[in-house]
Amino acid sequence: MTSLVIIAFIAILASLGGALFFMLRGGNNGNESSRKMVRALGLRIGLSILLFAGILLAWKLGYIQPTGIQPGK
Repeated sequence: MTSLVIIAFIAILASLGGALFFMLRGGNNGNESSRKMVRALGLRIGLSILLFAGILLAWKLGYIQPTGIQPGK
């Protein structure tokens, strides 16, 4: 489970880096770069939602257990 979460975080960061690249590259062809940047950011949002839903599902199915922080320690 931990490796899946790490892979998802790497994919989210890669998508964010791709959006940054397209934003900085801009240049003469601004429309195409904007479209690619929006697509990369949309992918990042989709991956984030998928990761959150996966963590909730894993908790609901009992694959992971919340430990929490002990109050007063």
